[in-house]
Amino acid sequence: MSSAANVMTEESQSAVSAGKKTNVKRLVLTAVLIGLATVLSLIKVYQLPLGGSITLLSMLPIALISIEYGISWGLVGAFAYSLIQFGFGIGEGLFGWGLSPVALIACIVLDYILAYTAIGVAGVFRKKGTVGIISGVAIAIALRFVFHLLSGALIFDIWMPEEWSNPWLYSVVYNGSYMLPELIFTVIGSVVLFKTPQFAKLIESNLED
Repeated sequence: MSSAANVMTEESQSAVSAGKKTNVKRLVLTAVLIGLATVLSLIKVYQLPLGGSITLLSMLPIALISIEYGISWGLVGAFAYSLIQFGFGIGEGLFGWGLSPVALIACIVLDYILAYTAIGVAGVFRKKGTVGIISGVAIAIALRFVFHLLSGALIFDIWMPEEWSNPWLYSVVYNGSYMLPELIFTVIGSVVLFKTPQFAKLIESNLED
């Protein structure tokens, strides 16, 4: 009995140790990917005058968190990233834009917290192969676009040029001018990345429930 108990104790300890290693690995990889996304977000191919830019695949590392560990953890990582982007927004003069308190709060929620956290859903179809992963990435970016669309039509319509009469159409065009290229570039990046045998094998071997 004592021998069996010792074996069970050793197995339990091994399981706990393995679990701790997995958690540490997850935290480290998430931190690295968030850091990479932050650096890439600073490399702007094109910057629009009223906010929004085309970056160098900055959303792809955040999407990878969700693809690797699932939506729940992906949303946690994406939320952390949204706070970093909010910090950048403050540095770029967010509080000096002349928005009312209500509009400012709405802007923070829509353009930062919800827009960037939405990237965390990229892993929704991660177990469906390359097509599923690419579809998830596209859905995540589309959701981010929706939040920017709402912000543009409901908050920033005050800056809409006089030749435009419909704030929703203006918001679609304005936000689509940078989000569509971001979508295309990120999807292409995803295809190239997941077509690499070594990377595809790594992702497949580490998929978690």
